[in-house]
Amino acid sequence: MNVSDYIIQRIKDWNTNRIFGYPGDGINGLLGALNRNRDVRFIQTRHEEMASFMACAHAKFSGETGVCLATSGPGAIHLLNGLYDAKLDHQPVVALIGQQKMTSMGSNYQQEIDLMSLYKDVASAYVQMVTDPAQVRQVIDRAFRIAKAERTVTAVIVPNDIQEETAVDEPPREHGNVFTGIGYPKANLVPWQAELERAAQVLNEGKKVAILVGAGAISAAEEVKEIAELLGAGVAKALLGKAALPDDLPYVTGSIGLLGTKASWELMDGCDTLLMIGSSFPYSEYLPEPGAARGVQIDIDGKLLSLRYPMEVNLLGDSKSTLQALMPLLRKKEDRSWRETIEKEITSWWDTVEQRSLQEADPINPQLLLQKLSPMLPDKCIISADSGTSAFWFARNLKMREGMMASLSGTLASMCPAIPYAIAAKFAYPERVPIAIIGDGAMQMLGMNELITIAKYWKEWSDPRLIVIVLNNRDLNMVTWEQRMLSGEPKFDASQDIPDVPYASFAELLGLKGIRVEKPEQIDEALNKALTAEVPVVLDVLTDPNVPIMPPHIDMKQLSKFSKALLKGDPEQRAIIRQTIREVMQGGSTF
Repeated sequence: MNVSDYIIQRIKDWNTNRIFGYPGDGINGLLGALNRNRDVRFIQTRHEEMASFMACAHAKFSGETGVCLATSGPGAIHLLNGLYDAKLDHQPVVALIGQQKMTSMGSNYQQEIDLMSLYKDVASAYVQMVTDPAQVRQVIDRAFRIAKAERTVTAVIVPNDIQEETAVDEPPREHGNVFTGIGYPKANLVPWQAELERAAQVLNEGKKVAILVGAGAISAAEEVKEIAELLGAGVAKALLGKAALPDDLPYVTGSIGLLGTKASWELMDGCDTLLMIGSSFPYSEYLPEPGAARGVQIDIDGKLLSLRYPMEVNLLGDSKSTLQALMPLLRKKEDRSWRETIEKEITSWWDTVEQRSLQEADPINPQLLLQKLSPMLPDKCIISADSGTSAFWFARNLKMREGMMASLSGTLASMCPAIPYAIAAKFAYPERVPIAIIGDGAMQMLGMNELITIAKYWKEWSDPRLIVIVLNNRDLNMVTWEQRMLSGEPKFDASQDIPDVPYASFAELLGLKGIRVEKPEQIDEALNKALTAEVPVVLDVLTDPNVPIMPPHIDMKQLSKFSKALLKGDPEQRAIIRQTIREVMQGGSTF
């Protein structure tokens, strides 16, 4: 057994059976070991960035540690974006990276990069280069344990000559050597009783309680429901927490923030007490004004407490155990008037969403597509969204049901994760249906490449369905709207217009099913075909780039900049005004 064989077996011992990566001569030893050890499967992506996105998604959807593999130099560089996605969304991922021979390092050799320096930020919790076979055991063990313990990215760099050396299962028992083991225990982290009692007092005294949940509350869904009932509270969801609670609960206001709902805005604007659970939602302007509400926050990471709002009580603990300990201390609120107000707002909001989706567009209103998809979503499907306006409509128009999963690049907000997320979800749960919602910008950037990965593997899946929905508006649409609303600048055609690519035809070339949707009346049939197909499907939907992304609250500064952009002569001025008037007439935004 050489060092590479030992590494792959040790990774298997850490309960990892899948590695996402792309080959290169800097990792030939590791690839050879993967060829010999078929208990750990190598999933070949089209690009290293896609491998790191898949490792992040694997961690998000499975709860296990994701692993990605790349060669030295350019391969290691390509991994970084997906690794930052994992780091910023607090997901355990181990990056395994090749390096030039030890004897050539420091000689300005081909593809020689100072990987320790390159990775010192993204893998700040732990990055090490193996320089001796006897070191391998403790480096791999610590990389996995730290990734899991701190919910972060770690990196192991292995020079290619070290990969071929004879493995050392156990270093000599002498001064300077350490002997590590495998495994990370599950544990409950609960705050002190005195802190729980302080939190209960704040929540019991509140008359209008708002709850905000994030990804950290996904494992505590039943406890959140019970707390919401006790407190008569409404529950808003940060984008990474979209799947934390189903949207058919009468007190769930939906998403929060620029992409959020008017009901969530009213919940935060009107509350006198805020309970934040497992979220680091960054946009403080969508939270209560500081001093207007008392605050309690629950988070497993002490660094994130009181980061977005000045909380009166900070509870360091995991969401599920902390809520279970907190519940016996809470009194049920008999006055349900606040809850009733929230529920009326929610009902009104969903009516607004429906009416907005029915507004005419040229050619298709993207809201209509997602609105029609929502009730057709398969049970336990897994939804991934890309960054941009695809995330906007995902946040607003899709109603999550019990048992579904959903995610996107939350904190990094990177383009291109939707399809690799869906692929990773399919490998983790081959019997479930992943649905990727992606804009044409991200599709052209890297998304089309990963259709090739789908074509490579789909025939082995027990349920072959995987659906990619492309919102084809020939525009880098989110940035276009940000130019108008945040900068007061008209659309800059040279930077924003992109080609109309026949994505459905490209899918057909790969042996997948491609469906191009050019008219609203084609949507129902296209969705039915996609959801019942016996092969992965690409839906190429021509959508209107001039349907505005209306925030739940429009301040005078945004309105002023939007007006300035139009006065400067936006090339889509007439269509924008028409569509904006239609949206405003349906309500759903405050001024």
